[in-house]
Amino acid sequence: MLVKVFGSAVFGVDATTIIIEVNIDKGIGYHLVGLPDNAIKESSYRIAAALKNNGYQLPGKKITINMAPADLRKEGSAYDLPIAIGILAASGQIKPDSIDQYMIMGELSLDGSLQPIRGALSIAIKAKEEGFKGFFLSKQNVKEAAVVSGIDIYGVENVMEVLDFFEGKSTILPETINIEDEFYKPLDYPEFDFAEVRGQESIKRSMEIAAAGGHNIILIGPPGSGKTMLAKRLPGILPPMTMKEALETTKIHSVAGKIKEAGLISLRPFRSPHHSSSAVSLVGGGSYPQPGEISLAHNGVLFLDELPEFKREVLEVMRQPLEDREVTISRAKFTITYPSSFMLVASMNPSPGGYFNDPDAPVTTSAAEIQRYLSKISGPLLDRIDIHVEVAPVPFEKLADSTNAESSTSIRKRVTAARKIQSERFRDSESIHYNAQMTTRQIREYCVLDDSSLSLLKTAMERLNLSARAYDRILKVARTIADLAASEQLTSVHISEAIQYRSLDREGWLG
Repeated sequence: MLVKVFGSAVFGVDATTIIIEVNIDKGIGYHLVGLPDNAIKESSYRIAAALKNNGYQLPGKKITINMAPADLRKEGSAYDLPIAIGILAASGQIKPDSIDQYMIMGELSLDGSLQPIRGALSIAIKAKEEGFKGFFLSKQNVKEAAVVSGIDIYGVENVMEVLDFFEGKSTILPETINIEDEFYKPLDYPEFDFAEVRGQESIKRSMEIAAAGGHNIILIGPPGSGKTMLAKRLPGILPPMTMKEALETTKIHSVAGKIKEAGLISLRPFRSPHHSSSAVSLVGGGSYPQPGEISLAHNGVLFLDELPEFKREVLEVMRQPLEDREVTISRAKFTITYPSSFMLVASMNPSPGGYFNDPDAPVTTSAAEIQRYLSKISGPLLDRIDIHVEVAPVPFEKLADSTNAESSTSIRKRVTAARKIQSERFRDSESIHYNAQMTTRQIREYCVLDDSSLSLLKTAMERLNLSARAYDRILKVARTIADLAASEQLTSVHISEAIQYRSLDREGWLG
């Protein structure tokens, strides 16, 4: 008897439906075809034990299982449950009547309990698109999948719950969640509030500008000046995510298996990989490609602490994602694209010793050592960072001041207002949402300079020997400064402040 059960494979952040055909015939044997990996090939042992421990058994006949399309490689242990259901239906141990109306996925333990899977949200979206009535999966994944409306999502703990459902012995209520409650949670970063930061008013101003326009930013200063502390507080002033952004972010984290009991991710992610990270861990990839840190930071912040300590080849692979806001991983047989629209926040010491340009500390590092240290960061990479800021140590008087500074909530209101101006400006564009994403054509359209501003920028370009890309970065930052001031026109005040945020272009930093 032939039975078809439906599962799914996830490639990139999208799912593809897999038809699991199970045929029981005369003879003895267990044949699994359709490019399964080792985890799927080993499923027969898990399935046999799980069924036996729940009162069922593998038929002593010839079992042939085909996973179609046969030329698409399948991986992972999430096919245990659909294969088990298919074998029982094909051997007449359960009714096969309505099985083909449901998507079924789950890894089986030897006692029949279900383990969580990756990519549950992507699979649920695909199941709804293809008109399936419902989706069975582990109870641990049910909240993320239940974000998708229009399809019944069944969270189960044991294979027996699924078998009893198809046998009509019991009913399972589909999981329902209130999307409004999940999405409109209050933005709360109690541990990281700018109200706790003493001094550093100019640095907080630069981070407000970066948040308002989605600009990449690098903080340069000696150890203990507060670079990491400031970076960790940046997500608290970013505007709330839209529903579209929340779904995109949740899909990526679901594919990577980073979602536990949570449903929709409503807070912007903050990722901080160690400087020993490899290029693959940063951009994604591997034998079975998974999203890397830059994709897990999608719609959020990627913080690279001690930037020169990262291997140069690791940093260079970020150049394309920073420009295109997506990363493409190519292999001989497939190509996968992961979204990676993130804010890069980097920090670094100005020299190996950490105290170059600090008037209160002796210089113990030679010019050659400093140049070698700074040369780990290429010019093209720095050109893609809009804002360069020097962070000085906080004086004792400021540290001892008990007065609270402006809170993250207050700063976020101004940032959100500036983002609304940008959303209205780019309302006709599908791919541009804030100033940092502007193309050259849009820069020319929305960053028109008067004579005094043009003269000021020309002088800065000549004295600092800035590149054409740096010229565009200055205009983008100036546009954001104007938006924070609710100014339609760019003025020399906005341009002069934007020029100040190119510290690493000035003579004495990079040669």
